[in-house]
Amino acid sequence: MPVYRGRFAPSPTGPLHFGSLVAALASYLEAKTHHGAWLLRIEDLDMQRNQTGAADCILKTLEELGFEWDETVVFQSSRQHLYASTLSELQQRGLIYPCGCSRKEISDSAMQGVEGVIYPGTCRNGLPPNKYARAWRIRVENRDISFEDAIQGHFTQNLTNEIGDFVLKRADGFFAYQLAVVVDDAEQKITHVVRGSDLLASTPRQIYLQRALNLPELHYAHIPVALNHHGEKLSKQTHAAPIDVNRSSECLWQALAFLRQSPPDHLRHASLTDIWHWAKENWQLKHIIETRPSIGQDSSAICPHP
Repeated sequence: MPVYRGRFAPSPTGPLHFGSLVAALASYLEAKTHHGAWLLRIEDLDMQRNQTGAADCILKTLEELGFEWDETVVFQSSRQHLYASTLSELQQRGLIYPCGCSRKEISDSAMQGVEGVIYPGTCRNGLPPNKYARAWRIRVENRDISFEDAIQGHFTQNLTNEIGDFVLKRADGFFAYQLAVVVDDAEQKITHVVRGSDLLASTPRQIYLQRALNLPELHYAHIPVALNHHGEKLSKQTHAAPIDVNRSSECLWQALAFLRQSPPDHLRHASLTDIWHWAKENWQLKHIIETRPSIGQDSSAICPHP
């Protein structure tokens, strides 16, 4: 069996907040429970969303909370050559094609899928007259992509009916998340991915790419995402409060409680050493599985949000 290699891959769109802490903690403890490596990757491909100084802020916060990562932190922005090389390989094999459709044209003609509109295949057999290449899409096959998620259970998606041919390089010149994450996970030899359930519907696309590129398929566990009292996912857009490192033990306790680990009350104000020792000794993914959580759950009772 391969050595366990997990990762946490935040986007530097703002400071670390409770929702991101939950994902970091779950991926970290699952890796350490299996005596594996835990890697950090900064997913900073989307320059328009990146916030100046956010990456350094995230790394400093994780360090002050007591996280210890293996190997050098990887920044996606420094790996453009890898994505370009993979795109070129797919192009040479005839698996991708240029698309000249604007967002408005797609939204005007397409049906609604699980994540926005389904691309109708306008450019699948060649660019129509008076159109020029804007993006690159991969042809998907009309078959189900299924996998067993360690938390959410069996998951199946038909890419043709629910997604359509999806973008690997965007019209603005940036490589798409789906391509970059597959290339990075393979290059870093990641074996297990523990992340928020908001990315559950992305996983079949990543498995499809892994198979197209003859890459190893990974093991997935999608934890429930943290929601505010309005039912919104905690994020920069919903004004999630940054983690207060002056309350490190309390923040870790709250994250453990959210993940159904039942940390004892006395750890709320214990030393970081004590709470990490307890967490590593008592972490069990099955506690999340046994509760059969929904895709997201309200975190405001555990960690009040402004």
